[in-house]
Amino acid sequence: MLKLIRVRFILLALLLGMTPSLSSADISITIAPPVLAVYDQPLCPGDGYIWTPGYWAYGEDDYYWVPGVWVLAPQPGYLWTPGYWGFEGGHYGWHAGYWGRHIGFYGGVNYGFGYFGSGFVGGRWEGGRFLCNTAVWHVNTTVVHNTYVDRTVIRNVTVNRVSFNGAGGIEARPTAEEEDAAREQHVEATQEQRTHEETAIRDNNQRFSVNKGNPTKTTVTKVGASEEVNRAATPTEERKEATKETTKEETTTKEQATKEETTKANEPPKGREEVTKEKEQTNKEEVKGKEAATPAKREEKAKAEEKPKAEGQPKAETQKEHHPDNAKPAEEKAKGEKPKGEKNEKEKKQQQ
Repeated sequence: MLKLIRVRFILLALLLGMTPSLSSADISITIAPPVLAVYDQPLCPGDGYIWTPGYWAYGEDDYYWVPGVWVLAPQPGYLWTPGYWGFEGGHYGWHAGYWGRHIGFYGGVNYGFGYFGSGFVGGRWEGGRFLCNTAVWHVNTTVVHNTYVDRTVIRNVTVNRVSFNGAGGIEARPTAEEEDAAREQHVEATQEQRTHEETAIRDNNQRFSVNKGNPTKTTVTKVGASEEVNRAATPTEERKEATKETTKEETTTKEQATKEETTKANEPPKGREEVTKEKEQTNKEEVKGKEAATPAKREEKAKAEEKPKAEGQPKAETQKEHHPDNAKPAEEKAKGEKPKGEKNEKEKKQQQ
């Protein structure tokens, strides 16, 4: 049944010369759309960008998630009314979003980030400038200069993730203002938005049958950007990025230090010889200094030995090299003198 509906739509689109866009087609299915994915809003890329929330589209016999994204309005003064799924007569049908000067009815679905079920409080137009409400949107004011702060629009309500209007879903009806907005002149989704949707349907990981309600990419910063990934930049994620940058700097510093050490290790032999000569010269100077100090220490020691010692202790003998005439060797004494006993015997014999 679902395939038959899809084929009929494509044939009708081709006959009318239209580019098929299944999510914006007036089709009906019997399977309820999944609950909305949970995500953080990436930083606004610059002035003039408006946030368009993510949603479940249908195509290729399956629901697939179209990530939330920042886009530029087709002309100044226009705001985006998101599309929504409605349940009626036993079938779920898709009501496509559109651009207009006022926000229309989007089924009471709470898409968050200024689209809280009715109306829009994420920003406003002043002349030809679009101003972001930083109380609702994630904005870096050093990049985005057209901003204001209005916290009164934030309401403490129970947030549900139901993605469709009608029985079993959100029981909401359009207000008189929303009905008037629906009758105003509208502009359909821009080519940029259609390209964004086509990118999502070609990504198998965005299909509900694969991700079970947790798509790989919940948001992107810009359509077709090289960083077509989930760039949810909460304060926690910003701290992680800062840590990464610090880690990169530390890695760079270590690499530089390693290069310097490698350069020193690869110095030519001549450089090493010069260092060795400097060390030898330093050692020689130290040895000379020690030798110069030695004679002075010897003289101090000699003077100390010449001083008389305390009473009761014999005086130290004078060194032979200082007093060569005061003493003779023991051998000379033995040769020059006869024992006293032998002399007395000779004298006695002469007297007899």
